[in-house]
Amino acid sequence: MVEPMPEPPVAAVRPHRWDLAGNRWDDPYAWLEDPSDPEVIAYLEAENAYREAVLAPTKPLQETLYQEMLGRIKQTDTTVPARHGDWFYYTRTETGLQYKILARKRSSLEADEEILLDLNAMAGQSGFIRLDTWEPSPDHHWLAYRLNESGGLEGTVHIKDLTSGDSLPERLSPVGWNLAWSNDSAALYYARQDAALRPFELYRHRIGDDPAADVLLYREEDEIFRLELAKANDRSYIFLTSASMDSSEVRYLPADGPTAELRLFAPRRPDILYFLDHVDDEFLVLTNERARNFKLLAVPVAEPGAAPRELIPHRADVLLQELAVFASRIAIFGREAGFSRLFLLDRRTLDLRRVPFDEEVHTVHAGENPEYDAGAVRVIYSSLVTPSSVYDVDLATGERTLLKRDEIPSGHDAERYVTERQFATAADGTSIPISLVRRRDAPAGPGPLLLYGYGSYGYSIEPWFSPSRFSLLDRGVTFAIAHIRGGQELGRHWYQYGKLLHKMNTFTDFIACADHLVAAGRTTPQQLIIMGGSAGGLLMGAVTNLRPDLARAVVAEVPFVDVMRVMLDPSLPLTAGEFVEWGDPRDPAAFDYMRDYSPYDNVARTAYPEMLITGGIEDDQVQYWQPAKWIAKLRTRSTSGQPLFLRVNMGAGHSGASGRYDNLRERAHDYAFMLRAWGAES
Repeated sequence: MVEPMPEPPVAAVRPHRWDLAGNRWDDPYAWLEDPSDPEVIAYLEAENAYREAVLAPTKPLQETLYQEMLGRIKQTDTTVPARHGDWFYYTRTETGLQYKILARKRSSLEADEEILLDLNAMAGQSGFIRLDTWEPSPDHHWLAYRLNESGGLEGTVHIKDLTSGDSLPERLSPVGWNLAWSNDSAALYYARQDAALRPFELYRHRIGDDPAADVLLYREEDEIFRLELAKANDRSYIFLTSASMDSSEVRYLPADGPTAELRLFAPRRPDILYFLDHVDDEFLVLTNERARNFKLLAVPVAEPGAAPRELIPHRADVLLQELAVFASRIAIFGREAGFSRLFLLDRRTLDLRRVPFDEEVHTVHAGENPEYDAGAVRVIYSSLVTPSSVYDVDLATGERTLLKRDEIPSGHDAERYVTERQFATAADGTSIPISLVRRRDAPAGPGPLLLYGYGSYGYSIEPWFSPSRFSLLDRGVTFAIAHIRGGQELGRHWYQYGKLLHKMNTFTDFIACADHLVAAGRTTPQQLIIMGGSAGGLLMGAVTNLRPDLARAVVAEVPFVDVMRVMLDPSLPLTAGEFVEWGDPRDPAAFDYMRDYSPYDNVARTAYPEMLITGGIEDDQVQYWQPAKWIAKLRTRSTSGQPLFLRVNMGAGHSGASGRYDNLRERAHDYAFMLRAWGAES
């Protein structure tokens, strides 16, 4: 006897009228925004129970997928140790333990291990713990680290005495991610967060003092700007960058001076970004002034206002993004022709060379590079078929030395898979790159395809290696990434034409990629599943409103879908700082434009596809109530009869479960949902 399908929860409709920034509109599901209301928690739990009941037949498949994924990770493993002075620091994992262990050895990797932090022992009752950042003091006596025990943006900095093993009583909270030590190890610099969790005040904390006595060095009054803290690799200066998404200014102070005062390098200007580093007697300036894709300049420390010396000129086809500065050379990470690149600059001759890698479709980014006098830059390399690999690249010759490649215990043969790049034509004629990977022996005709997209904040989606993904590829699924505008894959203009009043390009680019893959015979609408998270969840919502017939199913992870409600409330985390990304709704043109694509505000009475939507109760970047309200409205409007599922993690935030095994369980669940939609049972 076939069990009847459970009935989905129905959220109560309660009249509510928003009045924000002079704008008024009705929102019958606004009551879901109160997590202290027992009825809200009951509704979220009912959604979880409904999803689990309907997807219960996939439990054996979920377990199969989980065991496959588990078999692809080396459970007892160690990162490549990074040398900090006379010490080697690294993290490691152990079979059966959810979290990492931070450890070090002195002088030699054969020395005895000192365990500095064991997150498994530190995990509390909340079930969530994450080590966001850690910094040993220059004398290696202290360890400052930021711990997150909620899954939200707020974090607490702790200081540990590495000689005695005791933690100091002082706690610094709420504090941003970046920390910097004075060179005498007596003071720690940090940025305190405001009520919206924006790092906005720079403090100097003397070790052992009451945090109430910490010295305020700078307060950022403009709510659009956030503070970022960094220390030059030669340990000469500490830099405080105050940045929005399109403007910045940098202050600096000598790292040797425990009472030094900040000095402003150059004041902020609209649409001008610049970032500082230091080498010898010069400041390095990476700037987009009259150089959309950035150029690298040098100016004397003694005369910051002097005419700059150009080290790397602007190029229309190369985006410069990040520097790793060494005594002999500078490593530059950037993008060219849609791919991430590594360049090496000889500071004496200004010779710039690109370091080649073996695969065309790949990603490379900076590893840990704490030693200014190192002869090599450490990088992390991977591709859609090559596991994450740590290389040291000789700064003089560009020669690569492989230090470690992630092992796949259950076995992995990259030759069994093929990667490629195709191009879709957007509505305005622009060519949009698509990266694809599939089994080499997969059938040539249309088949199941998962299309992933993001397209916001200038964040480029790299062709990265995912061990878990092979559970789909080995079942005949093709995985594709749509490199749509709003990211920065093809340079700064790629971002600029996917934001503000050009945001619709992001959505129509994605639709063009999906239509291209169908027209090219790679899939069909009934075999296509689309996926995105956070701002990529906004993409999923907007695309599905525009083209509900586009795909068989949608996976929207922690989706930013209630655009108008969020952007009209600057008290919410991130809102004010994102006016330059989405628009300031107090501007009528921006208001109308955002209102036209906001997924929650444009749910129509139409045939929506099957959906899996996720959220986290502790998420303060995309609040749980955004996906909850969205699915409540979708249920009242969809005419297709397709199931709509909501998974709310009741103990985590934006990134989902913090434990590695719990995280794999969530992924196995989501893959089982997709395979069910494709009609696969094993």
